[in-house]
Amino acid sequence: MKRTSAIAALAVIALAAAGCSSSGSSSTPASGSSGGGTVDFYSSLPMQGASSAQTIPLVNGIKLALAQANNKAGQWTVNYQVLDDSTAAAGKWDPGQTAANARKVASDSKAVYYMGEFNSGASQVSIPILNEAGIPQVSPANTYVGLTTNLPGSAPGEPQKFYPSGNRTYLRIVPIDSIQAAAGLMAMKQAGCTKVAVANDKEAYGAGLATLLGLEKASYGVNIVSDTGIDPTAPNFRSYASTIKGQGADCFYFAGIVSNGAVQITKDVHSALPTAKVFGGDGICTDSYTNASKGGIPASLYPLTECTVATQNLEAYPGGKDFLAAYKAKYGVANPDPYAIYGYEVMKLGLDTVKSLGAQGNSKSAVLKALFATKDRASVLGTYGFDANGDTTLKSYGLYKVGSNGEPVFSQTLTPTKTVS
Repeated sequence: MKRTSAIAALAVIALAAAGCSSSGSSSTPASGSSGGGTVDFYSSLPMQGASSAQTIPLVNGIKLALAQANNKAGQWTVNYQVLDDSTAAAGKWDPGQTAANARKVASDSKAVYYMGEFNSGASQVSIPILNEAGIPQVSPANTYVGLTTNLPGSAPGEPQKFYPSGNRTYLRIVPIDSIQAAAGLMAMKQAGCTKVAVANDKEAYGAGLATLLGLEKASYGVNIVSDTGIDPTAPNFRSYASTIKGQGADCFYFAGIVSNGAVQITKDVHSALPTAKVFGGDGICTDSYTNASKGGIPASLYPLTECTVATQNLEAYPGGKDFLAAYKAKYGVANPDPYAIYGYEVMKLGLDTVKSLGAQGNSKSAVLKALFATKDRASVLGTYGFDANGDTTLKSYGLYKVGSNGEPVFSQTLTPTKTVS
């Protein structure tokens, strides 16, 4: 999901040199091993703040897949550690903490698989560190195009600057934002939007997604009247709301993450434009944004709000019903956040890859080569593979509405046919 500037990148390097903070983590102990030894798997995700509504179910999905495999990947016993790339002070992902996580894994001789990051801005920090160490990295959530391509919406020098070794080490199992933006435009077109005001949180994900909305709008006949980068720390956005009211906006799209002012700006827009429909991407498509009782938007906005997530109807996925039954049995939750199944699949992918390599399952280079060679993988998400950039071949997004209980509810599958290239 989620562009750090060169200054920010230099700051991260400085923090790294100072050894600024230790990585918050928890570990799933490895079960007894008979031959093969142990390999280390890691996840690095924001386990604090608003994003935890998505990342806790995601980690639960990871742990479920590992438990079903009895902590084994063929002959190898898997030691899985949960790293937290957020801090309590920030309430979201933090550059210094992300760098610390990546350095920890880069220095682990047994590390063969890194699941992260959740936020695209965080991956801009971790990818170069892990790349120099040759660590295979798979994100269950990143959508920013510049991490893997130089498509419109990316920044100058991307993606090459993230891969100092010259080799690709990063893949993702969610479709990129050129597809998500098109899906959002499809949703706004069918909702009857005539003038759309877009606000973004200035992070890699938010700014990139907003740019793509503008680049692709003509293909879907959507009129975007403005795209504004906001200060996520502002106490309110009443001035902004007044501005887009003057522009005649009848729809509002927020491109960003929940912890970057999403709820407050939506409330202020709603106060100024009570009938305006509200849209957003996967960065806000979770109950910490949609549910008033969990600090989200007011109930009066439920009928007006729609958002996109790569996940579609969980019950319609191959093995989706079995996954939901197993998740409920283990965690007591019948309808987990959509990211739970992505956590499940990102771990399954790692386990299956290591298992397929036999005695080479502890080789980072072998795991990486096998991941990039993945084609026609039958999974709970459907059949997919990876292209040369490390991007998934999956091309659809789910459109979610908000139920009367404030929870996101799957509405329909959107498969765009026109995206920037």
